[in-house]
Amino acid sequence: MNYELFLAKRIITGKQYKSSISSSIIKIAITAIALGIIIMLISIASVVGLQKKIKEKISGFNGHIQISNFEDNNSQITVSPISIHQDFYPNFKAVDGVKNIQSFATKAGIIRTETDFEGVIYKGVHTDYNWSFFKSYLIEGDLLKITDKRNDNVLISKLTANRLGLKLKDKFNLFFMKENGSAPNLRVFTVVGIYNSGFKDFDENYVIGDIKHVQRLNKWKSDQIGGFEVLLDNFDELEEKGNEIYQHVGSTLNAQTIAEKHAAIFEWLALLNTNIIVIIAIMILISGINMITALLVLILERTQMIGILKSLGSSNWSIRKVFLYNAVYLITKGLLWGNFIGLGLLFMQKYFGVIQLNPENYYVSEAPVYISLGHVLLLNLGTLILCLLMLLIPSYLVSKISPVKAIKFA
Repeated sequence: MNYELFLAKRIITGKQYKSSISSSIIKIAITAIALGIIIMLISIASVVGLQKKIKEKISGFNGHIQISNFEDNNSQITVSPISIHQDFYPNFKAVDGVKNIQSFATKAGIIRTETDFEGVIYKGVHTDYNWSFFKSYLIEGDLLKITDKRNDNVLISKLTANRLGLKLKDKFNLFFMKENGSAPNLRVFTVVGIYNSGFKDFDENYVIGDIKHVQRLNKWKSDQIGGFEVLLDNFDELEEKGNEIYQHVGSTLNAQTIAEKHAAIFEWLALLNTNIIVIIAIMILISGINMITALLVLILERTQMIGILKSLGSSNWSIRKVFLYNAVYLITKGLLWGNFIGLGLLFMQKYFGVIQLNPENYYVSEAPVYISLGHVLLLNLGTLILCLLMLLIPSYLVSKISPVKAIKFA
């Protein structure tokens, strides 16, 4: 870079530049960039975090893909049994990316205590069940130990325990209704563990126990179950793996993803992506407009300098680059402050859970955040590039300045 442009850059970016008007405009532009990146970071991290947490909880109760009879697809209760002896069980070798396949059966019942009662879904699980989900949300007691011998222990949610006044080691009566309307079957269970997922729709319904109780109540054989739950290694492959599994389960069985089974929730989650796009577009537009204003003020206040540089032989583009370099400096400064504050707030929420949510509306008790280095880098790079592209047009004003007039009326 020649001496004139080096001097011009020092004048624009250095401490010599003390115009009160442009100084205020520049501070506003930097603040707008910082606020924009803060809002975008928080929006992406909170929405993606909420989506992941809700998907994790739904799959924890239902698996990623459920295999059952066609007549049981839209029901939470398994009615028609299927044989546990399938080509895809216990290892789904025909499809890659399957983490685990586990058998289950469900039956509706009513918990009756001395003072209250509660309708629940008893979910019976087998020795193949993956307990990692309930292990992370277990707040009291222990997980179930399913063996070949029938087990009378169960897991209940904190919500159910509070409603019915149940504690660890308490016994309770669970009545299972019969289809013919005769007297219900009574089973006595013992609470060995209490979990709290924060997902009210499931917490208030599910009691987790031994599948052998459902088999006995339904008069099924020991090798008959309600269905299979398939856990995947990668949730992002849900639709693809769902189609593959459907092709390999045979014509008498159906494979349904949790996105299909809980379509309303997943449609709501998909709408959140639109909110992110709108927020990012608005924030970048506001940041760009503020930077355009700041650049125009810089150019107008440096009209005399531009005239002098042109009279010394500098080209329009070389002078425009000086102002664009300065814009990069201002944008970068705003991004640094925005990232510092935005990531600080996100880490505070991640580790301290400052913001609480109503689980009845959001399915979680506190605002979850998902911090991804890729998202942060892409957001910063995208903001920088888009703002610079928006500044190319106003920087064209440099070419309209006549060196004769600029020096004459300085």
